[in-house]
Amino acid sequence: MDQIFNNTENAFALKTDSQLERAYFLFKLIANQPLVRIGTAVTNFAIKAHLPVESLIRATVFDHFCGGTTEEECLPVVDKMFEKGVCSVLDYSVEGKEEEAQFDATLEKILKILHFVKEKQAIPFAVFKPTGFGRISLYQKVGEGTALTTAEQEEWARVVERFDVVCKRAHEMDVALLIDGEESWMQDAADEVVADMMRKYNKEKAIVYNTLQMYRWDRLDYLKQLHIDAKAQGFHIGMKLVRGAYMEKENTRAEELGYKSPICISKQATDENFDAAVAYMLDHLDCMAIFAGTHNEESSYKVAEIMKAKQIENSDSRVWFGQLYGMSDHISFNLAAEGYNVAKYLPFGPVRDVMPYLIRRAEENTSVAGQTSRELSLLKQEKKRRKL
Repeated sequence: MDQIFNNTENAFALKTDSQLERAYFLFKLIANQPLVRIGTAVTNFAIKAHLPVESLIRATVFDHFCGGTTEEECLPVVDKMFEKGVCSVLDYSVEGKEEEAQFDATLEKILKILHFVKEKQAIPFAVFKPTGFGRISLYQKVGEGTALTTAEQEEWARVVERFDVVCKRAHEMDVALLIDGEESWMQDAADEVVADMMRKYNKEKAIVYNTLQMYRWDRLDYLKQLHIDAKAQGFHIGMKLVRGAYMEKENTRAEELGYKSPICISKQATDENFDAAVAYMLDHLDCMAIFAGTHNEESSYKVAEIMKAKQIENSDSRVWFGQLYGMSDHISFNLAAEGYNVAKYLPFGPVRDVMPYLIRRAEENTSVAGQTSRELSLLKQEKKRRKL
């Protein structure tokens, strides 16, 4: 495939000069690891102390990485990106809730988003996090097979019911539904629930999508076993493939508790695992649909090359590329210009509630070697192009 990702004119066509400068400034800050640590601590303190910092956060990091505070506020961003062929996934990025009323509120929010999705061609997927519907410690107990109290059994039944309500509604509305992956110690229980939802609602095609974090060395085997089940039981597999978001937390916990880390031994092993899972899914599109969530140029090229070799149309509805809003525009907009299906995860929510998500974004960018420097070099290249 031609090297298309250096085209900064396509990549940043939607950014004004001032937005380009803001992006350059933000990634410069993110490139400074000590500064990110200090900024994170100060921001957390300011939020907890109810200091008036929301307008500053809103004007800088929030507006770069988020679509708005509500679904309606996201629509101008959604429409603007869709003009360039890039779709959106409205991601209600409120994390860390622990109470039943909050889980029920999240359920209502996801149901509302489903209606948004149904009405907008530019929003082809809905999405939610399993911990939006239940406590992480409860998922962990279920996954480990620990005996639940009567109250916990009732609580878990409510978690499963929330999954079913959303998946059933998505099926009725013919809207694809992405379910995010989370920490390994709660993922087994979530995997079981999502697999059950696939059995119920993916009979004709993939509606329900799970997420495989391919920095885990066991995920390809999981996918292959699920494929065996799908063939035997007659359902389709929908899967979002990503590298993963909790590596440091996973390795630290494994070391502290004395078990083998679920994380691949190296970055290269993770890359190979991701590419192998992509190739496996593209080999079995008769009963699979893939959402390749990657900011890696090489992996993106590999997906496109396999599609070409297998004569899979660029616009085949079973194959999507995904990136996060505010990052890797050179991948998203250049793939869209070539006719591939591309969707940006567009986080939204109250500024205060979305801060854990934004802090994680900053920390991930700092820790991923080459990610921030690549963003900076492309932004610099586009600034230079515009001056000329």
